[in-house]
Amino acid sequence: MAEVMKMREEEKKRSSRKIGMKNFFKKKRVFPAIYIGAAAILLTTFLVWQARTPDNVEQPDFSYEENAERQIADEDALEVGKPVEDFSWPVANEDDIEVVTYFYDTTASDEEQEAAIIYDGNNFYPSTGIAIAAKDGETFDVQAAMSGKVKAVKEDTVLGNVVVIEHAEGIETVYQSLQNVNVTEGDEVKQGEVVGKAGRSLLNEEAGIHAHFEIRKDGVPVNPLNYFKKSLTTLQNQEVTEGEEADEDASEETEEQDETGTSEEDSSNEDEENRDANENDQE
Repeated sequence: MAEVMKMREEEKKRSSRKIGMKNFFKKKRVFPAIYIGAAAILLTTFLVWQARTPDNVEQPDFSYEENAERQIADEDALEVGKPVEDFSWPVANEDDIEVVTYFYDTTASDEEQEAAIIYDGNNFYPSTGIAIAAKDGETFDVQAAMSGKVKAVKEDTVLGNVVVIEHAEGIETVYQSLQNVNVTEGDEVKQGEVVGKAGRSLLNEEAGIHAHFEIRKDGVPVNPLNYFKKSLTTLQNQEVTEGEEADEDASEETEEQDETGTSEEDSSNEDEENRDANENDQE
């Protein structure tokens, strides 16, 4: 009997536990709590596993070494943008010099054209640039009118020392009648850097101590006075075929003058010979 009673009590306990469990799971917050707890356990397990590193694996060195291999001082700040330059006078102070020979321009007046003709004693040449001289007649420093690369340095018996600086494809400045040249071919020069000193040339002896300066595009000289204080882009966008034609017209004009001068000289010689012959006949 006692055993039967025990068995019944155990059955009642089991049934009460089942009923309790059912009532527990019937509550609304039970399952969300279980899910959150399971997720927390899984996340903790993952983080612990990821943090574990084998002893034989070398950790990368993320330490910071001050100024490693790049010694850039405050004064060596990197240049963000290169400034745009304008053509400048090839001297430190343009007020100290004067133009003694102008660029030959077919659109200029007769007087201006005459002032742009170079006479070497035998021939006439149209000036393809400007000749500048100091007002006191002394020599002066000739500077690069714009930054660039020295394309050529040569000594000419007629033109004096010549320096050619290239600034962009097809754009050059030419410096003639120099003495004491300070640059060599291949040098990179900055605007305002001294390339030499003003000297003399056999081509334009009347100018005295001077420097002949030219600006050229694709080999064609242009009037420097039209491009001072203007950018390189201005010249690059400018058509210069008219300047080439102006040089040709000027050359033709000088050739005609030479021919005229020669014919007049020949005719005068013929007149003298005729007079001498007549005098001999009379005698």
